[in-house]
Amino acid sequence: MLKVSDMDKVDELKKDIAELESFQNQATRQKNKDILSIQIRKLISDVVNLEEKLKGENSYVPSTTQSAVSSIRRYEVKINNYAWDQSEKFVKFYITLKNVQTALAENICCEFTPKNINLSIKDVDNKDYKWEIKNLLQEIDPEKSSWKIKTDTVLINAAKKVPMNWSHVTEWEKKASESKVPKMDTEKLDPTEGLMSLMKNMYETGDDEMKRTIAKAWTESQQKNQSPNFLG
Repeated sequence: MLKVSDMDKVDELKKDIAELESFQNQATRQKNKDILSIQIRKLISDVVNLEEKLKGENSYVPSTTQSAVSSIRRYEVKINNYAWDQSEKFVKFYITLKNVQTALAENICCEFTPKNINLSIKDVDNKDYKWEIKNLLQEIDPEKSSWKIKTDTVLINAAKKVPMNWSHVTEWEKKASESKVPKMDTEKLDPTEGLMSLMKNMYETGDDEMKRTIAKAWTESQQKNQSPNFLG
């Protein structure tokens, strides 16, 4: 019989993972992103181990219904961490995923567009995984781009449309880097207006996920310190 305590642990770990991923999306320094990525991978590993334990304890379930139970429990995991490198003609992405080499070929799909990359991997250790990059800094050539599976790693070779050095992976990362030190208008009496202007610009130019993150952070801030809502 399944242990309720173990099931509760799995639920709590999933909540921790979701919260850490939210922090990772807000982080702007790579070192902090790496630290959060390490902790996220550790918690995902803990979830996998607990689910394997639960699966073993439920081994008495008849084979005719085992696949149905497994299918119901499978959930989607968004991969946020990755490493990247580049050559004159390619930008290379390294996505670490334990046991990815065990996935069936038909369960792995990588789609390229001039400014986006979408990777989908189904049924690895009873989970579905998604990784995506939006608004690449420069255009890539989908026809010349490729990907391959290695042990615990997916390697994506995105062909640069124009051979040149990329300072960042996405347009958003470049804008965030350039906006790290906001220019303050010395004529303004309120020193927070410059920061508010920067946050408003990040909200207006960011994607849906960034807008949700900033809106959530602003709402929580409003509860602690009442100030004008720049999101309008």
